[in-house]
This record gives sequence, structure tokens and C-alpha cells, in this order.
Amino acid sequence: MPLPSIKDQFAALIATPSVSCTQPHWDQSNRAVIELLAAWLGDLGFTCEIQEVSPGKANLLATYGSGPGGLVLAGHSDTVPFDAALWQSDPLRLSEQDDRWVGLGVCDMKGFFPLVIEAVRGLIDQPFKQPLLILATCDEESSMAGARALADAGRPIGRAAVIGEPTGLKPVRLHKGVMMDRIDILGQSGHSSDPTLGRSALEAMHDAMGVLRSLRGQWQAEYNNPQFSVPQPTLNLGCIHGGDNPNRICGQCSLEFDLRPLPGMDPEVLRAAIRSKLQPLAEQHRVQIDYAPLFAEVPPFEQGADSELVRLAEKLTGHVAQSVAFGTEAPYFQRLGCETIVLGPGDIDCAHQPGEFLELARIEPMLGILRQLIQHYCLKSQGA
Repeated sequence: MPLPSIKDQFAALIATPSVSCTQPHWDQSNRAVIELLAAWLGDLGFTCEIQEVSPGKANLLATYGSGPGGLVLAGHSDTVPFDAALWQSDPLRLSEQDDRWVGLGVCDMKGFFPLVIEAVRGLIDQPFKQPLLILATCDEESSMAGARALADAGRPIGRAAVIGEPTGLKPVRLHKGVMMDRIDILGQSGHSSDPTLGRSALEAMHDAMGVLRSLRGQWQAEYNNPQFSVPQPTLNLGCIHGGDNPNRICGQCSLEFDLRPLPGMDPEVLRAAIRSKLQPLAEQHRVQIDYAPLFAEVPPFEQGADSELVRLAEKLTGHVAQSVAFGTEAPYFQRLGCETIVLGPGDIDCAHQPGEFLELARIEPMLGILRQLIQHYCLKSQGA
């Protein structure tokens, strides 16, 4: 069967749901996406290995050529949840609007894989002196479980790694860390006509959110790094769940939030500060407060400005490598010995939004960059 066109690959991937989410009712398997990619890359001659991470969740390691060194082109196969009612088109159907392809994952970041396949298919008949590894991970949008599994396995994967997250065709060598934490408050339900019959978890959570907002202001006054477009640490109150009826005192409430520390901010010190503020609230409201990470934190990332990969990416793109406020899987690839950058064609401003898009004008420039990266790391002798 002939390999589908680049547009048909985009369409097939967008039409294959693979949401990862901290909320179980949203969370989905990514196996169908992994199997699509494995079929296409297998037809091109890649050796495909599917790494089971957890039930329904898997990574794909597709290798062309052999030996040490080489290039890793990496991305995640999952997407965030979506609000279908807020989209002007079907989020799971690729559409073209105003010289853009629109659909869930075109930018962040299923669309990177058809671009990689298109770039390599024109070079596949040349002798590869170093291997090319195309890597698709699971659960980047939630737990980073796929990248963690790779790092924990400890197997060297390449000399250089490029992660195709949306950076507007500009190389990124620096980003913040990511912490996702949860506060659970257990009070006592009761009839709303008499406040003494219960202990409101929702009112206690209101004060807990005030604590988090106060700490956010304190940290933003204390920490600043001008290398970032958002130079302060951020704290986002992401989702809250509690109670069941207006005429019942709320007996249970949960909050999940996201904290993005700058390099130099210790996650455990930040968590200790939060705990110290929550304990008095528990006593004041006579409730139980449990606070813990949802997942292990993602470390901050920095690749040296003078590294071979950064210098090459700056030459190919015409842009000095920069920093971003969002987190990626880059620190895990560094743990495996790869020089690592983040470089992709999309715009982060439209990621996680209704109407997510990829500018068609970005496709050819990205293909050119990918082909030159493959030529440098795979078709030339190592060190050339």
C-alpha cells in the first residue's frame, strides 16, 4: 500500500483521538496513533519497536540505520482535551481555513510526524552513516510517563535530539520546570439551613486558593529571569471539583494547579511553603487537607549555547536560540546523553485552544530544516 500523502497523514492522525488527561473520563489510549505511525514508518523501511508504558499507553521507537550517534526526531502522540462546542469546525477532522490546516493536534503536535516522514522519504535511498530515530511518546500532556519510561530505561538513543513542539520555526534551548499538584479537602456535609451541621470543604478551599495566590505574588516579586518572555514563575489554578447540591454543605473539594518554576527554584522548597500555609487553614475550618504532587515534576531545561546542535539550528533557522515558558520532554532526552533542542513549525499561542492551526507557509521551511538536520547527523560521517 502506498504511503499516504502528507495531508492524508495529517487527516488520519487528527481523526484518531488520543487525549491524555488527569481526569479519567477524558483520558484515552494512544495505541491507535502509535500503530498508524508504525505502519507508515515500517513501509519506509524503519525498524519499529513499541514500548508498552502502561495499559493502553505506548511509545514508538522507529529506527533507520544502525550504530552509535545519529539523530532523534521526537514528539508526543497525545493531545489535550477539547471543547467541541467552542470550535468552529470539527476538532477531529482536518480542515483548511485561510491558508491554515485546522484540527486538534495539527500544531501540538501530531502534525510534526507527517513532516518528519515527508522529509525522510526523499532521503531514504541514500546511505545512512548514522541512524535516524523517530520517537513518539505517550502522555506528555499529563504525566510525561512516556518520556520518563525512556529515561528510566537508560538506553542511549542518539547524539542529538530535536523535539518538534510549536516554536514558530525558532530553536529553543531553555525552558521552565513544570509542577502539577493537587489539594484535597475533606469536610462534613450537612443541611444547608444550619451551618453548624457541617464543615464546608468549599469554603476552606476558597481560603486555600487565596493562600496559593498570595504565594504566587510573593514568588513573582522574588524571582525574575529576563531570558524568558514570561520572566516570573507562574501558578495557574486549573480545575476544581466539589459538592453536589446547593442545599448541602460541601463535604469534599479538590483543586488541581500548575506551577512553573524558574531554574534555581527548588520544587520541594516551594511545596514546603504551601504546606506550611495550608495547615493553619485545616485547623481553622476543622477539615482534613491533603496536598501532594499529581506527578513528579518536570525539571527545567537548558542546552548550552555553544553546543553543536544549538549552533547548527541557529544557522539553519536564522534565529538565535531562545527560551520558552512551557515545559517539554527535553530534560529526559538530555538524561540519555543527547544534545537537545525544541524546534517546530507551530505557534504555541494557538495550542490548547479551539481552532488550533498550522500555517501552511510553515511546512516547506520546516521540511528544509528537517532534511538538513538528517543530512548533517545521518548522511555525513560523525564529526563531519
